[in-house]
Amino acid sequence: MSLLVVGSVAYDGIETPFGKTDRILGGSATYISLASSFFAENINLVGVVGKDFADEDIELLKSKNIDLEGLQIDSSGNTFFWKGKYHHDLNNRDTLDTQLNVFEHFDPIIPEGYKDAQYVALGNIEPSLQEKVLDQVNNPDLVVMDTMNFWIEGTPDALKQTLKGVDLLVINDSEARELANEPNLFTSADKIREMGPDSLIIKKGEHGALLFTGDEIFSAPAYPVIDIFDPTGAGDTFMGGLLGWISYTNDLSPVNMRRAVIMGSVMASFCVEKFGPERLKSLNEEEVFTRYKEFRDLSVIPEIK
Repeated sequence: MSLLVVGSVAYDGIETPFGKTDRILGGSATYISLASSFFAENINLVGVVGKDFADEDIELLKSKNIDLEGLQIDSSGNTFFWKGKYHHDLNNRDTLDTQLNVFEHFDPIIPEGYKDAQYVALGNIEPSLQEKVLDQVNNPDLVVMDTMNFWIEGTPDALKQTLKGVDLLVINDSEARELANEPNLFTSADKIREMGPDSLIIKKGEHGALLFTGDEIFSAPAYPVIDIFDPTGAGDTFMGGLLGWISYTNDLSPVNMRRAVIMGSVMASFCVEKFGPERLKSLNEEEVFTRYKEFRDLSVIPEIK
C-alpha cells in the first residue's frame, strides 16, 4: 500500500537540559516518513528544501525506501530552520529562532505517480496547503491530518474547511480543547468529529492517548520512558508509526486502529531517547516489536476470579 507524506523538511537547533545540537535534520514530513518506513513499503514524500540541504540527508531518506520525486530542491535559498530550548519538564519550550527560508513559498505539487496513494499524511503545515494536497489526490482510503494552536488561532476558517476532507485528526489535548472551545476532552471530541473527521486521536503526552473511532473510545497508556533526551518530533513520529502500521496491515478496523495507536506510541517513545531523528536511524525491527509487546502488556488486566 502506498503512503503519501506532505509536510516540512527542515533543520533544527535544539537545546535541552541534557545537551545541545546546533543543526540536525528535522521537519514533520521527515519524522513521519522515517517512522513509517519501519512498516510501509511505498512512502512518497512531498516537501521543499534549500541549496544547503546535505547529500547525506538525501541518502538517509533514500536508504529508508522513501521516494523523493516530490521533494523540491529550491536553490534560491536555504532550508527551513527552527531553533528551540526545552525546560526541565520538557513540556515547555522557547522558540529562539524561526527562518522559513524556501518553506515560506512552499507549493505542494503532487507528482502523478503519487496521486493514487491509499493513505495520506498531512503534516503540520498551513491548512490551505493541506487542502491543496487533498484537491490533487484520487480518493485515498484514509487521510490523516495534524495541526496546531497556531493554525487554530490564526486561520480557523481555513482549518475548518480542510477538516471536512479529513478522516482522522491527530492533535494534543490543549489543541482539542481550543479547537472545540470546550474544557472536557470527550465533549471536545464530539464537536471536532462533527467538523468532518470520522475519527480522532487526542495525545496527552506522558498520560497516553485517546482514540475515538465509530462508537468506540480507546485509552492507550504512555510507555514509561526513563531517559527522555529530546521530545522534538515525537508527535510526528507517532503519526508515522500509526500510519506505517495501517499501511502495512491495510486494515482500518477499530481493533487494528487500536494497534496502530500503540505502534505510534512505540515509535514516539524511541524518538525521544536521542536528539532529533538519531534514534530512528539506529532502530531495528526486533526492538520495535519487543517494545510493542511491553507496551501492550502495560494495559493487560488479569481476570477477576
